Amino acid sequence: MVIAGPIVRKVTEDTCHIWLVTSLPSAPSIHLMQRGVNVEVECVEESVQVGQYAYIHLLSATASHKFSDRERVYYQLDFTDKATSKKWHIEQQRLLYSAEDSLSFHYTETPETILHGSCRKPHFDGDDALAQVDNLIEKGLSGSSSLPDVLLMTGDQIYADDVAGPMLKAIHHCCDLLGLYHEGLEGAVVSNTAKLAQHSHGFYEREQLLPQIATNTVLSSLFFGAKKKPVFTSVNAQNHLIGSAEILAMYFLVWSDALWPLIDIDNNHIPQQYRDTFEKEQKVIDGFVKQLPSVRRALAHVPTYMIFDDHDVTDDWNLTRGWEQEVYANPLSKRMIGNALIGYLLCQGWGNAPKKVASLIGDAQKMFSSSDLNEHDTFIDKLLDFSEWHYRLDTSPPIEVLDTRTQRWRSESSLNKPSGLMDWEALCEFQHSIIGKEAVIVVSAAPIYGVKIIEAIQKLFTFFGKALTVDAENWMAHRGTANVMLNIFRHYKTPPEFIILSGDVHYSFVYDVRLRFRRNSPHITQFTCSGLKNAFPETLITWFDRLNRLLYGAKSPLNVFTKRRNMSVKARPPYNGDKELFNGCAIGVLNISHKGKDVHCKTLLSNGKEVVFSPVNND
Repeated sequence: MVIAGPIVRKVTEDTCHIWLVTSLPSAPSIHLMQRGVNVEVECVEESVQVGQYAYIHLLSATASHKFSDRERVYYQLDFTDKATSKKWHIEQQRLLYSAEDSLSFHYTETPETILHGSCRKPHFDGDDALAQVDNLIEKGLSGSSSLPDVLLMTGDQIYADDVAGPMLKAIHHCCDLLGLYHEGLEGAVVSNTAKLAQHSHGFYEREQLLPQIATNTVLSSLFFGAKKKPVFTSVNAQNHLIGSAEILAMYFLVWSDALWPLIDIDNNHIPQQYRDTFEKEQKVIDGFVKQLPSVRRALAHVPTYMIFDDHDVTDDWNLTRGWEQEVYANPLSKRMIGNALIGYLLCQGWGNAPKKVASLIGDAQKMFSSSDLNEHDTFIDKLLDFSEWHYRLDTSPPIEVLDTRTQRWRSESSLNKPSGLMDWEALCEFQHSIIGKEAVIVVSAAPIYGVKIIEAIQKLFTFFGKALTVDAENWMAHRGTANVMLNIFRHYKTPPEFIILSGDVHYSFVYDVRLRFRRNSPHITQFTCSGLKNAFPETLITWFDRLNRLLYGAKSPLNVFTKRRNMSVKARPPYNGDKELFNGCAIGVLNISHKGKDVHCKTLLSNGKEVVFSPVNND
């Protein structure tokens, strides 16, 4: 009955939001209890029907008084139909911990344990670190350790552009089970997304279905080896998701185990040359599914916030001005970007800041209830023009979550130069929001202070017009963005305690940053943790680590030639040894106290082990 969720989303001092997907139209109400006493609440339920048997709900409950700090709030979902409520009561038993009779969460204005992670690819051959959140909560409820206060998912919650064959099979079966709404397509090989599952290029060859444009230079013809080049630049686009139904089905399948027992995966329509790959991927997907009960239970017990990165939509999303011109000028590629944003809105963005996206939810309801193709395109235009994906958590210290994807500072000198991750107006708004604060936590999908050797390689490729080849997406890649961001850190009213949480790069590291030649420098700690279920090639990251320490160590004269030459950047070693970078599936655990002055960073690996990043002497 409950297809996905419940997931605890935004929680304030007196309000909670619960996200879930049901196969029935009626949305449940929320019943709250704290300290053994029923809490009087005002409930609001909003729903969007996305299929014949699929309804996405966001439930909001506002209490008559503030929640007690750090004390569990127990919640129960009540359906109007007694038989349905009884059925759900049985279903939810597997989501409860041993010490519980109901699902629960807690709120605190002063979070001390913050979890964060990104890059969760189902078919990466490794365990899912997100499942470790379940262990943390179980230990916390038993009193053997502290409970996490907040979970921040910092990008690539799904991989819309990089999908395993068995996962795509499961997505199509999910679409059929729930009757998810298909759509007509303009400028595509197929006229409707319902035909994708049976098309001869529907599995492992979807790059042939994706839009292409004629190359207009001899160099590009030589580079791509053909008269046409792909509009999308993902190197793993063989199973790229296209329709909104496919996107929504993937969300339902990566956050919940509920539908998987009903999913039948076979190798029909899989070309013979890809069947070995299909079988290998199937084993990895089976392992992913086994950990979903732990993931689902954890998400039902901790306030969770999210922000997109490129793979939530497509690789290199808005990387250059030239990329944008080609993608948004083609009706099919524009539709695909829009469909991914529809999925993000309904399954991620809605729960971050419900009031901000209220008008978009109304438009989504209207779009899904209409069979008019123009209604779909009109809604996508609104999504592409929307500029409020960023949001703030009014905690102490406040948490500022940045949108580094849709408000780009585009290069005026070249179509192929990387855009800045945020434009001047967005950066000014960000600075205004943090100025004068004692401390602040900033969530940036990409690290603000990257590994210099990797940034140097990206800069070299960019010089030769190949920014797309090396994913040259870093804060220092665009002069304007880099200068403004570094000036924000140098401003005398910048918060003295500054914490940056990031992901994206598929390895983990911690930097302590101070201003050179200034007595009262802000204390900047950047904690990068990536990925939850993804990792960097081990041999390559080992060499990058060695070269970075050799060429760009804290005392290296080469730092004089970098944009951050007025800053001292020191790495916290992840273990006893000389490495700076840690590679492996992990979730970050940030422990803070004293208004952000004491900052402790560790990663919890997918196998349950811990890696602590030891602070260094910054004197």
